[in-house]
Amino acid sequence: MKQQKFSTKKRMQSFTHAFNGLKVLITEEHNAWIHLLAMCFVVILGFVFKVSQAEWIALAFAIGFVLAMEAVNSAIENLSDHVSPERHDLIKKVKDLGAAAVLISAITAFVVGLLIFIPKII
Repeated sequence: MKQQKFSTKKRMQSFTHAFNGLKVLITEEHNAWIHLLAMCFVVILGFVFKVSQAEWIALAFAIGFVLAMEAVNSAIENLSDHVSPERHDLIKKVKDLGAAAVLISAITAFVVGLLIFIPKII
């Protein structure tokens, strides 16, 4: 495959595709709505409990981690459904692994939230 020359126009198009993917995630993926609702709740709690800059950084990374995993999982599910609309054991395994990635990221984010907010609540 031949390397293409750098193109500002192509880089800008890649941002357009990325923002379109974000729009699809927010408008079409119901599980992402749950994560976005949780994000809003965490941000409100962050302001209420006046979390530190370091804590905001941890929360931002945790939130970003979950949303990124949800986007990757949604991509895996959509591609899997397109490639194999009928039930297939290997496709099920791939989709289950993608869902596990989201679960791991959500549990990690939940633990980060507990570590930050429990001492403030107590």
